[in-house]
This record gives sequence, structure tokens and C-alpha cells, in this order.
Amino acid sequence: MEGEARTYNLIVVLGPTASGKTALAVRLSRYLSSDHGVNCEIISADSRQVYRGMDLGTGKDLNEFVEGGDPVPYHLIDIVDPHYEFNLFEFRRTFDVAFSEIQRKGACPVMVGGTGLYIESVVEGYELPAALGEESVGRISELMVLEMDELRRMFLELKSEPPHNKTDLEDKRRLVRAVVIEEKRLMQKRREREEGHRITPIIAGVRIERSILRDRIRRRLFERIDRGMIEEVEALRERGVSWGRLDSLGLEYRYISRFLRGEINRDEMVQTLAVKIGQFAKRQETWFRRMERKGVLIHWIDGGDFEALRKLVERKMIRIPHVNP
Repeated sequence: MEGEARTYNLIVVLGPTASGKTALAVRLSRYLSSDHGVNCEIISADSRQVYRGMDLGTGKDLNEFVEGGDPVPYHLIDIVDPHYEFNLFEFRRTFDVAFSEIQRKGACPVMVGGTGLYIESVVEGYELPAALGEESVGRISELMVLEMDELRRMFLELKSEPPHNKTDLEDKRRLVRAVVIEEKRLMQKRREREEGHRITPIIAGVRIERSILRDRIRRRLFERIDRGMIEEVEALRERGVSWGRLDSLGLEYRYISRFLRGEINRDEMVQTLAVKIGQFAKRQETWFRRMERKGVLIHWIDGGDFEALRKLVERKMIRIPHVNP
């Protein structure tokens, strides 16, 4: 029990690719539901699993959510087409919507993934510039008639610290846009305070010995190719996804595209992918270590040690109803 005063409202399970983090998160969700009466819903923190039609190449493994027990609801998977440029702002916007919906149901959000930037933006509470939608047009028109001195005063009153980019203070259109963004940001922060929308996470990190992880990556790569990963890329091409876009969608799509274009042979594709995915996993681990250096507390568990994860959550989540250490 440790006498902790924090009220945790998010479980995070992070780890490198092929570490088995999704299976652990699903098992934990089912355990909390069956043994403690706490319904859980998973929010994906994977920058590519948002895309429809990109299943094998992104390692979605959607069967894990529905097989082996009661289905576990999930969010931020299969929400946009591959042509769409999903980004950090879009992730935070859709995450906040999912998080609020899950909380309104009285359920517990469980975020799982390996995209360090996405995870860090949530647990560190990044303040991202608001998007200017159609609802901002009227406000922009109102501000455009004001004098520059008045706009500067408004902006500096709204901004908590002096701007790094002085151009915002010199160009009227940019200054108006900056004022509207700051107004929206402050409005969002007030709304979050009123709704209690503050993230207090328990973060579990899945740690795998490097040689074991490399073996997992190679084995999973062969399995995914056998299951039709090359055909998946061909289907994306038939849907009009350009070679350039496929190249930008990550390793599997980049090197399979090069194989399909005849730039490399099959053996070269497989061997290169095995090495590149291993290097990617190492970069993920580096990102997580950097998060720790910045003060983010990650509780590391070895491999698929579900008991360690279960004990961590039961020990920490003392304020979640029905969960008793």
C-alpha cells in the first residue's frame, strides 16, 4: 500500500516491438474485470496501428483483444486511412476523447504501445497547439479589426512566458492566430480542471533481454510474411497508396515496397528487415530510458511476467474501486 496519496487514473504498459506488451495489457484488463470488478478499455499508443489495412506490418494482433476470454474494448486502432497524415496532435486529440469516454463509463483506461513520443506526451502532459477549426473563423474576424498593439497585449497576457518566435508579434495574421490558439489552450485547461481530466499514471515497462528480443523479432517477421504481409502491401498499392507514402509508413512497408519494385530480392528484404527492426527496438528502449532520466517513473517487469504486473497494479492502484492490495 505504501501510503501513496496519488489517485491513479491510467495504467500504461510500454515496451519495444515484439515484447508482448499487448498480450500483457489484455490479460491485465481481463483480470481486473473478473477478479476486481473493474472494467478496462485499452488505448493504443502506436503511431501506425491507427491506419486501416495495415495489420500484419504493424503487428496489430487484434485477435488478442477478442480471443481467450471476454472481449476487451480498444481505441485508436483502425481509425484513419493510410493516405491520412496522422500526427502527435491528432493522437492527443483522439486520446483525450477516448480517455474521457472511458472515465465517464466508470472504467479504467489502459494505454499500451511503443511509440515513445505519444506515450510521453500523455504522461508528461504536453501542451500542444490547438487546431483552428471552422468554429474559430468568427473569432479571427473579430480580432483582425484590432490594432497591433492591442493584439500584442492580449497575446502576452494569455501567454505564460515570452514567445520564442518574435515573428508572431510582428505579422498580424500570425499574431491573430497565436491569440486564438492561446485562448483555446486556456479554455481546454479550464475544462480539464473542471472535469478532473489530469493524468496520473502507473507505468509498467516490459524488459526483454536483447538476444531474446532479436530472436522474437526474426521469428515474428517470418510468421507475418507467411501470413501475408507482402500481400498486404500489394493490397495497399491497389487502394492507391503511393510508393512514396508506403516508404514513409515504416520499415515493413518500406522494404517490402522495394522488394515489389525489384530493387532488392526476397532474402535481402528479410535480412534487412530483421536488422532494421532490431535497431528500431533499441531506439525505443533508448527513448524510454530518456523518459526515466527526465523523471518519469517506469516500473520494469521482465518479459511476460504477468504476476509482477498484477502485483504492481494491485499495490499502486489503492484508490481504484474494488482493487484491494
